[in-house]
Amino acid sequence: MEWQDLVMIGIGLLFIFLAINRKYEPALLLPLGFGAILMNLPGDQANTGIIHWLYDVGIHRSEAMPFLLFIGIGAMIDFTPLLQNPVLALFGLVSQAGIFIIYKISMLLGFSANDAASIGIIGAADGPTAILVSRRLNSQFSGQIAVAAYSYIALVPIIQPIVARIFTSKNERKIRQEVKPVQTGTKNTNLLKILFPIAMTVVSGIVAPESAQLTGCLMFGNLLRECGVVEKMADTARTTLTNLVTLLLGLSVSFTLQSKNFIQLETLMILGLGLAAFVFDIASGIVFVKLINLFKKKKMNPLIGSAGISAFPISSHVAQTIALKEDNTNIILMQATAANVSGQIFSAVIGGVMIAMVGR
Repeated sequence: MEWQDLVMIGIGLLFIFLAINRKYEPALLLPLGFGAILMNLPGDQANTGIIHWLYDVGIHRSEAMPFLLFIGIGAMIDFTPLLQNPVLALFGLVSQAGIFIIYKISMLLGFSANDAASIGIIGAADGPTAILVSRRLNSQFSGQIAVAAYSYIALVPIIQPIVARIFTSKNERKIRQEVKPVQTGTKNTNLLKILFPIAMTVVSGIVAPESAQLTGCLMFGNLLRECGVVEKMADTARTTLTNLVTLLLGLSVSFTLQSKNFIQLETLMILGLGLAAFVFDIASGIVFVKLINLFKKKKMNPLIGSAGISAFPISSHVAQTIALKEDNTNIILMQATAANVSGQIFSAVIGGVMIAMVGR
């Protein structure tokens, strides 16, 4: 074994520590960390065995795992808060700004357009989208990009509060939001919740055809949830399917954590740029809320904007936790969730836009 192998095993142990001791997205970091250890043991681990097969079949050739995971995520999402306050969808859109900023910066640093776009998409805080974009654009750093995306998603509970405190004042974090009861069970509401995923699939297919299948899987999962006639299937999608695919996806992505490919200058640059994309995306949402507040009598809590990234439901819960630390009676979860689920939609759409824009 060489020192590079020991470094990667150390990284795997760090992921396992964060998963177990700190409980940072253990469903992601535990298989990722254990796989990193396996892939750097002596022997031909890279070309034989189950992890190589999972990566080759589930990601490299078919891209099946990201699509299947989006069905499960869609079955978990309740779009009611967004449907009751559609204007909050703007926060999910604005919070993708970091993708384009880092795309340009990566180009200036010498990365190719395909690699730069793939690096920028890390800021979407959406592992399946990052995998899909980097694979469709044939990025030579698709492995590093996938690892960076999932690592930073797991670290959202650390990154988001730091950025939020830098860009907001204590008084801004204390701004209270009106708590409205979620309207469910009415005939019109149920019909709207059924029509919404169908309409979003059609719209995304027209606006960004490259994202149609990914967005479609997300919306199909949501349709399973909302239609009311396949409860067992919906429950399977949001529990068994999501857990199984997350487990297999973590092991599959760990295939890319081989020391010979991972320990290089470009990897450090990608990790730094990916972190910057995360920060820009979170900050963009916060700044957008603050700009809106300049023209409103009734101010909005900027923490809602910090939840506009795609990491569902982590980001909205983190925003609520920060608000409660400043005022233990301040509830912003409904608005933060609306921003968060819109970020989930727009991250997939922007991914399709990047593929169409760069992959021509």
